[in-house]
Amino acid sequence: MEAGKPSTPNHDRPHIDDRDPADAIQEMVLHVLGLAETWVGWDGKPVAINDRVYTPHKAVRRVTDHMIDHLAQLETHLAQVKPLPDEWHASATTTPADLAPFQPEDLDEARSRLTRLAQIWRIRLASVPAAKMDAATGDEYTPREIVFHLLESTYYADAVGVITRRLNPD
Repeated sequence: MEAGKPSTPNHDRPHIDDRDPADAIQEMVLHVLGLAETWVGWDGKPVAINDRVYTPHKAVRRVTDHMIDHLAQLETHLAQVKPLPDEWHASATTTPADLAPFQPEDLDEARSRLTRLAQIWRIRLASVPAAKMDAATGDEYTPREIVFHLLESTYYADAVGVITRRLNPD
């Protein structure tokens, strides 16, 4: 489910477990960054999966976008306001920037951006009363379900996977 769109019936709801939601987000970010550490020196060949292609930059962009979009979804849910329409193209679009070499500076930027977003999520989730973590309006996801759906963002980094081949071997 993308931000602002209602979920489909219960069989499509995200799987949740007993982890603290903020800890789960931190684990997701560490997983993505662990993979990203292997992307420096990527050979420039996108990974094709079904009708999509994935690259290191695209994976970082998609995880970042998900963290921001679902934070907006959480905020509108808690404020009980109508979310803005979702008009993004998701992973169907690969931009020229997605095809750029992934350099050490890109890894540093990804670390900074994703760890700061995880911190924002931790701070925001700490202010959600326990009774509201599992409350939803209609078919919308609960705050806990929003978090556990967000964790599925690892798909993009997992699609790129571990890259052992280097463009310029040390």
